[in-house]
Amino acid sequence: MIKLRFTWRRALLALVVLAIAGAVGGSVAYRVIQKKNAEGGNKATVTLEFAPGDLTQVETTGLARWLPVSGAVQPINQATVKAKVSGDVRQIAVREGEAVHAGQVLARIDTADLEARLIERNGALDAATAQFAMAEKTNASNQTLLRQNFISQNAYDNSVSSLNVAKGNVKSAEAQVQLAQNALRDAVVTAPLAGVVAKRHVQPGEKVAFDSPLVTVVDLKLMELQAAVPSSDVPELAIGRAVDLSIDGFGDRRFSGRIERINPATEAGTRAILVYVGIPNPDGSLRGGMFASGRIALSAESNVPTLPQAAIRNEAGQSFVWTIEDGKLVRRIVVVGRRDEDAGRIEVKTALPKGARVLAARFDNLKDGAPAIVRAPAANPVKPG
Repeated sequence: MIKLRFTWRRALLALVVLAIAGAVGGSVAYRVIQKKNAEGGNKATVTLEFAPGDLTQVETTGLARWLPVSGAVQPINQATVKAKVSGDVRQIAVREGEAVHAGQVLARIDTADLEARLIERNGALDAATAQFAMAEKTNASNQTLLRQNFISQNAYDNSVSSLNVAKGNVKSAEAQVQLAQNALRDAVVTAPLAGVVAKRHVQPGEKVAFDSPLVTVVDLKLMELQAAVPSSDVPELAIGRAVDLSIDGFGDRRFSGRIERINPATEAGTRAILVYVGIPNPDGSLRGGMFASGRIALSAESNVPTLPQAAIRNEAGQSFVWTIEDGKLVRRIVVVGRRDEDAGRIEVKTALPKGARVLAARFDNLKDGAPAIVRAPAANPVKPG
């Protein structure tokens, strides 16, 4: 009986100890939760402060406009010299990359057949000349006989006709001789313009036909860019308008060009119009096929609402700005227009509240509706008198 009572008292004591430990633990947990809630509440109520220099406003300004252009540059003056006679190529006097002057010998074609043809034509001319001389004598004799009535008028007319035929044969033979001489001269191929050899199309010993390409010569002093521009922008372009260009491979070096020609019709399928930009290249540093990109200055737009480019944010393809209104941050979606890269401003087509203060500096982790104020500028200290 005594042992049973002692066991019951030990169990009761254990229950009391557990109850006290649970109460203490619950109190501690409650204080921890209250502390966390208090900390969270203080964090949510933090007010963001911005300096006046962090803000900007929509301003009505002039906005420079530029039309981008790009494409490959090519020499304006170039020529592919072709064979005017057929034959074996005896000599190619130039190589790719060599500078040549107008009239310089580029190639020679074997002239053996041409020389033989010239001899043949000269022989035919001599024969025609002899026949013409004989016809002249016969006609003079018949003219005398006609006056003396020894021959009929019909016989005399026949002699006159023979004389005219002989005269025509002489002219024909002379023309054949001239053609043979031209062919002999054309066997020596010369440069039609000063420039640089871009390509040799044949090698010595090859047989070429009439009109076969031999050598391509390009003049690098004046290059040209063909750029396709939207037809809607063409009315603002004019011959002589300046074009600022950069060329791949030349780093920060800029090249100046001007519009030389404007195509009168749009390109099929694109509705774009080709604009031809002339680029002076006096030092020959530019080469055909180099890629150029640049812009053409258009007339500036005035009285356009703009903001600094730094004030415009973009997320998921959507442009927006942060404004401070009634002590809170407000995220406003905006539609932007043209950019002025030189002035660093961008057109804002969406109307913002009058006098809205816009964040011009970059800040991270901003939330819509967060409390925000503008810190007053520090007062200048008064210097003692």
